[in-house]
Amino acid sequence: MDVKTMHARRMAFGLAVSMVCGSVWAQTVPKPKEFYFDEDRSTTRPVVVVPGNGDEVVDKLAAIVQRDPRAVEARVQLGTLALAGGRRELGDQLYKAALGTMATSSQQYRQATWNYGWALLRAGDAEQALHQWVTLSSGRPATPDWLPPTLALTLWKLDRKDEAIAWFAAAARTWPDKWTDQASIAELLPGWSDAERNDLGAVQAAWQANPPAWP
Repeated sequence: MDVKTMHARRMAFGLAVSMVCGSVWAQTVPKPKEFYFDEDRSTTRPVVVVPGNGDEVVDKLAAIVQRDPRAVEARVQLGTLALAGGRRELGDQLYKAALGTMATSSQQYRQATWNYGWALLRAGDAEQALHQWVTLSSGRPATPDWLPPTLALTLWKLDRKDEAIAWFAAAARTWPDKWTDQASIAELLPGWSDAERNDLGAVQAAWQANPPAWP
């Protein structure tokens, strides 16, 4: 076998592997329900033990964890800061250590998982962010109001546009007086960045252009 043939076969094999891995790891997302009326404010709160950013905050949080290994909220905040600072491996370790001490049915677990999703999304990993949020879609409350716009944003970033529009449609069905007006997005999502709100605005425009029928 000549060198060119070997190189071509290796490239073909690498492409096949990447396609298989992509299909295996693509997050399966359930179809949206008709309405999402449940408020879930205890889940959608950033975990903040020590306000602020920077090395001083990190040092204080690290000292808390050293004194009390069960200080899971400090670990969660440290995980968020690590991911924001580009330290992905450390951020994952901190979050997984914190989540591993919580009952998956607990409210604290839901809050930490919601925070982990946002930390991952803002670190550039929309696929793993989606995974975190999908794990909350089958819990309680059954129809949290934050889920449709959050999944719509994330699916749009992953170029899964039909699914993104379908999830945005669930928000619009639930609160047509809110989600059908693009000017209201900033008011509805004060914790989102301008770029995130702009992306959701693109989903909204696509929904308005061709709203999917229910079911």
